[in-house]
Amino acid sequence: MRVTVERIEPKDEEELIVRCYDPGAAWVSSVTEAASGQRTICGWQEDTMHRLRLSEIFYFEVVDDRSFLYTQAAVFEAKEKLYAFEQLCAGSTLFRCSKSMILNAEKIDYVCPSLSGRFEAVLSNGEKVVVSRKYVADLKRMLGV
Repeated sequence: MRVTVERIEPKDEEELIVRCYDPGAAWVSSVTEAASGQRTICGWQEDTMHRLRLSEIFYFEVVDDRSFLYTQAAVFEAKEKLYAFEQLCAGSTLFRCSKSMILNAEKIDYVCPSLSGRFEAVLSNGEKVVVSRKYVADLKRMLGV
C-alpha cells in the first residue's frame, strides 16, 4: 500500500481520499473513524463493557489510581492510564486540563477566569471543571482564542 501526504495552503479545506478494492474492509472503517474523530474506547459499568466514541466523552479523570470516563448521563471505569488516554486523544478535541484530567473542548459551554491564573470551564451538562494555569494556553488554543 502506498501512502501519499500532500501539503496544502491553510485556506484550503483538508480532505482524505481512500482508494481501495474493498470499501467494506476493516481498515477502511478504522481510517474513516480516525479521520472523523470517531475513535472509540471501552468503558466499564459493573461487569458490562460499553464502547464509547471519543466525541461522547465529557472528560477523563484519574482518582485514587482509578480511571473514569464521564459522559452526558453516566460514569464508566476505564482500564487505560492517563498518558495512554492522552495518546489516544491526540489530534482530537480532548486535551489535558490538569494533572489528573483530560477535557473535551467541544463540551465546554463557557469559561470564566478563576483564582491564581486558573480557569473554570462550565460544561454543557452543567458540571464545572477547573483548568490548571499550566494548561490555560492549551484551552485557549482549543477554543480558538
